[in-house]
Amino acid sequence: MENLINFKIDGRDVTAKKGETILSVARREGIYIPTMCYISKTTPCASCRMCVVEAKGVEGFVLSCNTPPTNGIEITTNTDALHQERTNIMKLYDVNHPLECGVCDKSGECDLQNKTLEFGVAKQSFSAKDQYRKQEDWGLINYDPSLCILCEKCVHVCNEVIGDDAIDIQFGGYKSKVIPKNADTLDCTFCGECIAVCPVGALVSSGFKYSANAWELSRIPATCAHCSAGCPLEYETRHMSISSKESSIYRVKNNFEFSSLCGAGRFGFDFDNKASKEEAAFHKALEALKDAEAIRFSSMITNEEALILQRLKEKLGIKLFNEDARKFAEFMKAYAGISGKKHHSATLEAVRKADAVIIIGSMIATDNPVVRYAMTTAAKHNGAKIVYAHPVEDALMQNTITQFLKYEVGTEEGVIALLAKYLLQGADLSDEDRKYFDALDDGYLSAESNIGEDELEFMVKSLARTKNRVLIVGNDIMAHKEAKNIARLAAMIEKYSDFSLLVVPRDVNTLGVSLICDLDAEENVKGVVGYNSAGDFVISSLPDADLPIAALNQQEGTFVTVDNRVVPTNAALAFEGYELNDIAKEFGIGKANTIELTRELPVNGGFKAVDFDSLENFLSSSGDDIRGYLLDEIEADINGELNEIEDLPEFNGTIIYNVNPVLQFNAYTNITSQLERDTTLRGSAQFAAAARVSDGDEVEISFGGKTVTRTFKQEESLKGTIALNPMFDFDESAGTYRFQKSKIMRVNNE
Repeated sequence: MENLINFKIDGRDVTAKKGETILSVARREGIYIPTMCYISKTTPCASCRMCVVEAKGVEGFVLSCNTPPTNGIEITTNTDALHQERTNIMKLYDVNHPLECGVCDKSGECDLQNKTLEFGVAKQSFSAKDQYRKQEDWGLINYDPSLCILCEKCVHVCNEVIGDDAIDIQFGGYKSKVIPKNADTLDCTFCGECIAVCPVGALVSSGFKYSANAWELSRIPATCAHCSAGCPLEYETRHMSISSKESSIYRVKNNFEFSSLCGAGRFGFDFDNKASKEEAAFHKALEALKDAEAIRFSSMITNEEALILQRLKEKLGIKLFNEDARKFAEFMKAYAGISGKKHHSATLEAVRKADAVIIIGSMIATDNPVVRYAMTTAAKHNGAKIVYAHPVEDALMQNTITQFLKYEVGTEEGVIALLAKYLLQGADLSDEDRKYFDALDDGYLSAESNIGEDELEFMVKSLARTKNRVLIVGNDIMAHKEAKNIARLAAMIEKYSDFSLLVVPRDVNTLGVSLICDLDAEENVKGVVGYNSAGDFVISSLPDADLPIAALNQQEGTFVTVDNRVVPTNAALAFEGYELNDIAKEFGIGKANTIELTRELPVNGGFKAVDFDSLENFLSSSGDDIRGYLLDEIEADINGELNEIEDLPEFNGTIIYNVNPVLQFNAYTNITSQLERDTTLRGSAQFAAAARVSDGDEVEISFGGKTVTRTFKQEESLKGTIALNPMFDFDESAGTYRFQKSKIMRVNNE
C-alpha cells in the first residue's frame, strides 16, 4: 500500500503522497499560497520566496514549493509575518520596474501586476541605479530584460519539458538577464513555452506585440489541429476594427501549468478560410459527387465530417480513399489479433511518468513534438532510460536519449523482432510463441539491421530495474511492407511484458477516421472528388478549391487524440460558405447542425452516445484532462499469428526520408504567416559526396514516381547517406514508406 503522510494546513487535515510538496498538496486541496516562480510541470525554481509558510516548531519560514511535509506537521499559510514578508518581496520586485502597463502586452493578466495590487504596494519604496538593457528580437520571440523578474520559469520549462535547453540566466546582480545558451542568438524549436510561462511582459510573441490588450480578447477553447496529440488550447479573437464585424485570431494560449504547445500550435493559427456561398460551385459539387467513383480525403477533418463521408459512401455506392487512416486501421487490426483489444494501452501521461521508454519508427521531435515533451519530462524528472531506434540520428533528442539504436532503412520488422525476443526472455509465453522466438535467426537479423546483440543486452541490462515502461511505435511503420507483422510483434511486447504501447498516428484525426470509415485501397479510378485532398473536383478549406469549406479553426466537432480520447473543438472564427453537412442534406443524410452527429459516432469503435454540448473541455486544477471522454475499450478476437521473417530489404545508394522540419506539419501550417517554411533537402557531407551535390545546389529529386525540386543544404549534425526531404509543401501519400530510394540530379540554371 502506498505510504501516505498525514498533516495539517491551516488547521485542516490533509494527506500527501510520496513526492508531493506542501505547495502541491495545498493547491490540490484548494488552499491558496501565492507564488511568482512556481510552475507545476517543472521542478521548483525556488527563486521568488513568495510561497513561504510557517511550520509549527520550525524556526523561520519554510519554502512550500520544494519542501515535502512530514507526519503530524502543522502548516500555516497566512499570518501577519508572512504577509509582511511577501509584501517586502513585492516591493523589491517593483524596484525600477517600468510602469508603462498601458502598453505592456501582459497588462491585465500579469502576475506582478496582480500581486502588486494584492499586497497593496502603492509606491516604490526602494530604488536602484537603472541599467541600459537592450531589447532582443529572437524571431518569433521578443525579450525585454527591463521587464524580466528573473523567476527562471522559462529556463526550467525549456530544459525540463521541451528539451531544447536553449536559454540560461546570465547572473550579474541588477544586470542579470535571460540569454541564449551557448549561442549568440536564440537557437531553439520556437515552441513559445517561454512566452506562455513568463509571468510578466518580458518574453512576448513578436506577432502579438502591441496589437491588442488582454481584456479586449475573447477566448475560445479548442483543440490544436496540427498533429495527433490533440493539445488543448485557446484561440484569442477580436474584431479587426471598430467598424468591422469580422474577427481575427490574435494569438493562441495554453494552460501552461500542465500542458504544452509546440510552435505550430502556438504560432500557426491563421489557416482559416474566407469564402461566401457560391451556389454554382455548390451545385457543381453535388453533380461531381453523383458522378464520382470515389472520394479521396485527408485525416485533417472532424469525426463528424468522417461520419458524413462514410454515409455518403453508403448512400452513393462509391469508394472512400484515405491511405493514412487505412494503413493505421490495418496496423491496429493486426495488433488487435494478438492483444485482444482494439486500442493501444499507453497515453502521453504514461510516457511522462515512465522510467523507461523505447521508441521506434519516428523522428518524433518533428512528427509529434508533444510526445517528445513527454519523453523529456520522463527523462528529466524520473531519470527515465530513453532508447531511440531509428536510421537517422536526431539532434533535437540528444538532450534526452540514453541509448541510440541505429538500424538500417527498411529493417524495422527485424528490429522489433529482436526487441521482442530480448524483452520477453523471461515472459510466460505459450510453447508456440516461445518456439517462434527461439527459431529467429538472431545473427542474420542483427547483421542486416545493424543492431548488435551487445547493444540489445546493454538495453535489457539498463532497463532491469525500471517499472513504468512504454513502447512507442511511430508513423514510419504504418506504410512498411511488413507493418502487420510489426504490429503483432509490438502487441506481443505489450501483452507479455510490463510495457504499455503507444501508437502515434500521423494527422490530427487519423485515429478517429480509422474507427469511423470503411476505407478502400487507393486505386486509379475516374471521377474522384477530393475532400481536403487532391481530386478531379476539389472540396477543400485550402486555397484554389472548386468549392471552399471551413477550416478546422472554423468548425465545431471532435477529434480522437493519441490518448484514445474524444475531444471537442470549437469555432474561433465564422465561415460564410458551405459546409459538408449542406451537401449531406442534399442527399438526405444531413442534420440541422453537424454536431448533432457527435452522439451518432459508432459505438463499435469505442465512441459513446454523448451530445456535443455535454462534452467537457478543460483541465482540472490538478492537471487532469477532463476534455471529452476516453474511447470505450473494445474486445477483439485473438486470431493473429506471427509471420516468419523473410529476407530484410536493402536500401542502397542515396536515400531520402520524407520528414518535415520543425514547425511544419502539412498544407495548413504551410499557409500560415508566422511559421518558417524550410523546403531545403538537408543532408550530411557523406550524402553530398554520394549524390555528387554541394551545399546550395538546386537539385531535382526523383522517388516513388514523383519529382520535386529542392535546394540542397549540408548540415553538420546529420550523418550517413540519408537526406531529409520536407513533405508539407507537396501531396505525399501516407500509404508510401517514408524512406525512398532516390535519383538526384543538379539542376542546370544556366
